[in-house]
Amino acid sequence: MALTATAIALAAGPLTLGAPGTAGAAGDHPIVFARYTTAAPTEDLYTINPGGGATVKLTHSSTVSDVMPSWSPDGKRVAFVRYGSGGAIDGIWTMTSTGGGLKAVPGTKGASDPAWSPDGKRIAYAKPVGTQRELFVADIDGTPSTRLTHTAADEFHPTWSPDGKYLAFSRADAAGNSRVMRIQLSTLAQTPVTAPGSHDWTPDWSHSNHIVFSRVDSTGFAHLYVVRPDGTALHGITSAAANDKYPSWSPDGRRLVFTRGGTDDTDPEHLYLVRADGKELTQLTKTGSHDLEADWRP
Repeated sequence: MALTATAIALAAGPLTLGAPGTAGAAGDHPIVFARYTTAAPTEDLYTINPGGGATVKLTHSSTVSDVMPSWSPDGKRVAFVRYGSGGAIDGIWTMTSTGGGLKAVPGTKGASDPAWSPDGKRIAYAKPVGTQRELFVADIDGTPSTRLTHTAADEFHPTWSPDGKYLAFSRADAAGNSRVMRIQLSTLAQTPVTAPGSHDWTPDWSHSNHIVFSRVDSTGFAHLYVVRPDGTALHGITSAAANDKYPSWSPDGRRLVFTRGGTDDTDPEHLYLVRADGKELTQLTKTGSHDLEADWRP
């Protein structure tokens, strides 16, 4: 579980979110996520309907962990990270939406945080270069691989803009701060989205062109915030005395799925749904498990 834990080491004016017609209804679009328990510490991938009900297990391995799932834009395949015992990361794989057709993505050994491009042809990910993690993008078959960042910081958790021209991502510095950045793929020009000295993690870019992320704010808890890609109209979504992390937009941009809980391995982490305005909070999973890194099918 070390890999997923480190990923979250974790007022301005109102937003108009989820314009009608942006991506269709979300009710029949399943959510994929990683799950582990204290009794079974290797993670597997599951899906659940946003309306609730039984989970469906997609991967079944007691010797490797499968984490960080990302739907293809057509919903037919899932990219994810598979890693073995001792925390050694084996790289990015893809599979069908029912768990079959496993394929390794060449050249991704040590990679994490896969993100499928809106056109379905490319995948962005983070990968170690020396002591830092840098961002790369490659065709879905792994070639050619292009390095996007060259910094002394750690870059991870890329997420695509709806038009496929930009990535937003987290940049963590040596002081333990992390901010959301934006990079233009054609020029590699980088622009800050959130302020320096923040603790901002795991952004997700919606079809309605807003970025949600998890911020450890002045309360000491991780809460969900949303911001426009240019950094304006920062707005808090959750504010409970709980840790909220790994947010993912519904395809219509009206709701979010996220993980709440997890102060330690004895504290279960459940998936919750919430409207983008912070209303209608609903607990989706309720077992004594750790449910992480959800991705809502486009």
